[in-house]
Amino acid sequence: MYEAFISHIHNEKLLTPSHRYLLACSGGLDSMALAHLLLKANIPFELAHVNFQLRGEESQGDEAFLRNWGAKHGIEVHVNSSDTISYASTKGISIQMAAREIRYLFFEEIRSSRALNGIILAHHQDDQLETIFLHLLRGTGIEGMTGMNDRKGWLIRPLLIFSRKEIETYMQQEGHEWREDRSNASSDYKRNKLRHEGLPAIYALDQDARKNLLHSFDRLKDTGKAFISLFESWKIQHVEEGDDFSILPYEALYQVKGAATLLYFWLRTYGFNSDQAKGIYESLKDPKPGRLFLSSSHQVGLDRTALILSAIPQHFDPISISYGVEMVSISSKKYTLEWKTQEMALDPNSSHAQLDADTLEYPLMVRNWEEGDRFIPLGMQSEKKISDFLIDQKVPLPLKKEVKVVVSGKKIAWVWGMRIADWAKVTPNTIRFLHIKSATA
Repeated sequence: MYEAFISHIHNEKLLTPSHRYLLACSGGLDSMALAHLLLKANIPFELAHVNFQLRGEESQGDEAFLRNWGAKHGIEVHVNSSDTISYASTKGISIQMAAREIRYLFFEEIRSSRALNGIILAHHQDDQLETIFLHLLRGTGIEGMTGMNDRKGWLIRPLLIFSRKEIETYMQQEGHEWREDRSNASSDYKRNKLRHEGLPAIYALDQDARKNLLHSFDRLKDTGKAFISLFESWKIQHVEEGDDFSILPYEALYQVKGAATLLYFWLRTYGFNSDQAKGIYESLKDPKPGRLFLSSSHQVGLDRTALILSAIPQHFDPISISYGVEMVSISSKKYTLEWKTQEMALDPNSSHAQLDADTLEYPLMVRNWEEGDRFIPLGMQSEKKISDFLIDQKVPLPLKKEVKVVVSGKKIAWVWGMRIADWAKVTPNTIRFLHIKSATA
């Protein structure tokens, strides 16, 4: 097994002796096997253990075992003792989910503070199969059927090519010790029930069942990689990325097989699930402009010819701008205000404003536009409704609510980022100038 381990981490470029890692270790068979393999391979590492305080003296025994093992082999051991039950109660989550959160937060805290090159986890082939079947039981697409990766971000799993039986045989042959967690033998949890009852029943159907399942899931993983590559090409071709929003024309989804899946992969990083993606796709059969679909952080709105993805608008309190103020923050973006008494060069950026400061009444007020608002757009002599102006500017329906106006007295001096009022423009007679622009410009 050692030779296969060395070949695997070398071929997949998972671990190197020139780096230092953090090994997540429970003291059980899998993580102790990995600890001994790392030692033998001269891979520098430190050890992290979480005492969840769920098994009384057994939990204390695991911690003592690992501290002694670390001292014997000259390995630094980091231990976190957590009241998992209280954590779960406070968060309103299951014990298993609480343990997971505690574990990974602690691992990342140590990795970051110690400037380590990765977090090594002892998941193996059996864990992989259990994870995939659990995903299937919960309902998943191709991404859930591909299981865990050898490497994902800082997480490294070098044992995924080995079965639990191979690992146990190795440990017995080498005469290494490990701790047994009696809860693993219980069928109280879904994963344990699957491990002890479900999967053995499937393996019993055919002598090659396990091997064929692993082969099938490897093929699905490769299929998933191909799909992701094709999806990224489709996304680049069809999704228009703006500063604060993305636009996907309806025509990019019409007559496309698997369009709901394409939508899901586009939207999933913004908190949307597959059912919502399907619902959005179904809505395109009779698109009603203005209809919104929401995740916890973003919204997808139906416009006239396209889907508009944007962050859910936050409540905006009007902002007062006194004469001489040098910076304001609008919707988390910072803008500088330059007040000058000499003529300034023309700013070609249409999203900025250059105004005659003497025509303005202070303090200026920045607020969301309202129905009935009117202004005289630059270059025009008569008033125009803001609502009509936004239509002329082809502002997507879902984004209209975000438009701000600068009010001077009772008149609108600027539709923020779009057009100043003609009466507020700079002229040859201007003495004091106001230039508003993005702080990053």
